[in-house]
Amino acid sequence: MPVYQAPVNDTLFILNDVLGLERYGNLPGFADATPDMIEAIVGEAARVAEEALFPLNLSGDKQGCTRNADGTVSVPDGFKQAYDQYCQGGWIGLAVPEEFGGQGLPYTLHAAVGEYMSSANMSLMMYPGLTQGAIAAIIVHGSPEQKATYLPKMVAGTWSGTMNLTEPHCGTDLGLLRTKAVPQADGSYKISGQKIFISAGEHSMTDNIVHLVLARIEGAPEGTKGISLFIVPKFMVEEDGSLGARNTVACGAIEEKMGIHGNATCVMNYDEAKGFLIGAENKGLAAMFVMMNEARLGVGLQGLSIAETAYQNAVSYARERIQGRSLSGVKNPDGKADPIIVHPDIRRSLMTIRAFNEAGRAFLLWTALKSDIAHRSPDEAERQNADDLLGLATPILKGVLTDKGFDHAVMAQQVFGGHGYIEEHGMSQYVRDARITMIYEGANGIQALDLVGRKLALNGGRAVMAMFKEIGDFCEENRGDEAMVPYTKALKKGLNDLQAATMWFMQNAMAKPDNAGAGSTDYMHLFGLVTLGYMWAKMAKAAQEKLAAGDAREDYLKNKLITAKFFMEKVMPETVLRKARIEAGAESLMEFSAEAF
Repeated sequence: MPVYQAPVNDTLFILNDVLGLERYGNLPGFADATPDMIEAIVGEAARVAEEALFPLNLSGDKQGCTRNADGTVSVPDGFKQAYDQYCQGGWIGLAVPEEFGGQGLPYTLHAAVGEYMSSANMSLMMYPGLTQGAIAAIIVHGSPEQKATYLPKMVAGTWSGTMNLTEPHCGTDLGLLRTKAVPQADGSYKISGQKIFISAGEHSMTDNIVHLVLARIEGAPEGTKGISLFIVPKFMVEEDGSLGARNTVACGAIEEKMGIHGNATCVMNYDEAKGFLIGAENKGLAAMFVMMNEARLGVGLQGLSIAETAYQNAVSYARERIQGRSLSGVKNPDGKADPIIVHPDIRRSLMTIRAFNEAGRAFLLWTALKSDIAHRSPDEAERQNADDLLGLATPILKGVLTDKGFDHAVMAQQVFGGHGYIEEHGMSQYVRDARITMIYEGANGIQALDLVGRKLALNGGRAVMAMFKEIGDFCEENRGDEAMVPYTKALKKGLNDLQAATMWFMQNAMAKPDNAGAGSTDYMHLFGLVTLGYMWAKMAKAAQEKLAAGDAREDYLKNKLITAKFFMEKVMPETVLRKARIEAGAESLMEFSAEAF
């Protein structure tokens, strides 16, 4: 049976020792996030994840969701009770402003505990996860009346939310959408059309479901310039806040999926359903992107979450599975074989996953902190810098953490050998669940194109230059520290490769855009490698400082330095490969005619 234990110590190390959350006490919500408070919240989140959510992960995958004859959807047994426990703990509103019923704590803390919840049960956590994204969109773009009507119930978790973008003929290219909105005399709209792949589109865990739907108002311009966003509730809301008649929106089918079986992924049919414009006419994408950007960070978190729980299970199995003898001599003299954890190739897999997870966790929390600064800092320059880095980091975080999350779920499965292919060990579920993270909320190829085609040149390259400067300054500041040389030397080499690849794009992609497209995925991963390397250098610096100060976590901190060294020696050299692929250009890639494939 699978196992999971929330990595509390690692989270606290990053929040307190690496990021120094205490330094941000001037930001709204941070004054309450003292080290003791953070430890209490993180500890309680670990308990909920381990005791309430994780035990339902395997059974939820096996049972799945069922669409009933009346169009309602039943979720796996136990999901409703676990969802209620999650909501009663106030987890949905952890970082939501107090004026809307939340606790107003840092988004960074929300991201930290979100990892545990998703590791424990990704399918179940998608229900409140979509709600949190809808809450963010309504806070930014909703009218005062809409905020008052929907947010308190959504923050409490008694109502949930969805995002409705994709249609059978259009996914990434939303300019092709056909769902229409017809204005009514009372200021509402009649929404008609079909949406597919709608996570948590229909279920019975909440009293109401608040759908955020992209549609085109009659007569609006073609393409993305004519898209508006609408609130379409499952049940109409009366003036006194009570629920009224059922709206004409229904689940037509549940998608048969490779993974995330515990989440109801629905085909949603809108038959002149009553909807309400959120934000301005024809500005729906701007409103929806608030939700999508939060969702992309959440999906990157999912990639990390699955890699973490897959790693823990692989380690547990490798310690117990007896097979073969160590190349350097017998390690288990009382047995007929040694545990497979003694074998270098097994350790290569485990160390690779571990090094990725620990740096990925730091990257996630570093990015979440940028979001907090961008939204809460009183200093305009500080807000701008944080927002620049947040925008730059989002496609890298989503693309790299999910690509590697899937790769490492497969790598962890491989540690089990044939047993990894058998359902009872649970590893196949992690592989199946991880696969969707590379696809939804913008497939990873689109994330790479967004990075290369839009983010690099945005504001004259301000964000990428700021990132290069931050990493370069760190290397320079620690150049005289002999103990840091193993980390800063490799990081500087990776940064040089990244800067050279960036310059190559500037010189070769303007005249031949296919060069940008051909190299975009390699560039995203090259940027990801350097960013993860930067996280490791920062963690190594913090670990060394704590060891020098006589910190009681001696073994833990020494293991951090060992893992950092592994990353720099075994993972960072991949920057050379990525750079070479980028500089090879697009010629051989684009030379075939379509018929030749």
